[in-house]
Amino acid sequence: MEMKKILGTLTLVTVLQTSPVFAQEQATEKLPVTNSDDIQKVIEAKLMLNFSDGQFYAERLISRAELASILVKAFYLDKRQAAKQKTAVIVSDVPSSHWAYQDIQTVLKTDIMKGYRGNLFFPNQRITRAEGIAIFAQAYGVFQFTDETVNEILAAYPDQNSLPKWARRAIATIITEGFLNTDTQGNINPLRPMTRGDMAYLLSKYLQRQQKQPQMPIVPGVPQ
Repeated sequence: MEMKKILGTLTLVTVLQTSPVFAQEQATEKLPVTNSDDIQKVIEAKLMLNFSDGQFYAERLISRAELASILVKAFYLDKRQAAKQKTAVIVSDVPSSHWAYQDIQTVLKTDIMKGYRGNLFFPNQRITRAEGIAIFAQAYGVFQFTDETVNEILAAYPDQNSLPKWARRAIATIITEGFLNTDTQGNINPLRPMTRGDMAYLLSKYLQRQQKQPQMPIVPGVPQ
């Protein structure tokens, strides 16, 4: 009975996402805009790619399988010790022939992403911004802020009360690091589906953080 409810929910989400009404709302809603330079940086780093027609399609939604593949590349998750365990994690809806099988195995072994009851991963399921940002933070490293600090960080965002409790500390981490994009009103939109543009923004800011800072010039006569 529980599995039927899960599958029924996923079917409803899929129907909503492919309906003309949903598409119109996505087009008219004030969404965060991803700079083309951010997208280009991510493509050059080969963390995300254009489609076969050469277009990036920033408005398209991210699936769990796509998120797994991106995170493995961005954070070198396959190099972590936990990823090297030989015993495979059984996920009945991700056969070894699936294009993202190895990446999904990696995120499961490293606990960056988790499966569902019944050994399911739902690789094609779309993710919300709260889910995507929180999982990204899990791979990056969630700061162990106190609840008071988390509330202070999130207080500046008009829709912070709509954040799921389990995602608040992770999203506070991403905000502190300067990785978060918002709409023009400063809303986080945690329950809105995550787009490729959202992910490109996160990745581009993360890549900037990884760049080596210029060395301070040595001034003659000044103790170093």
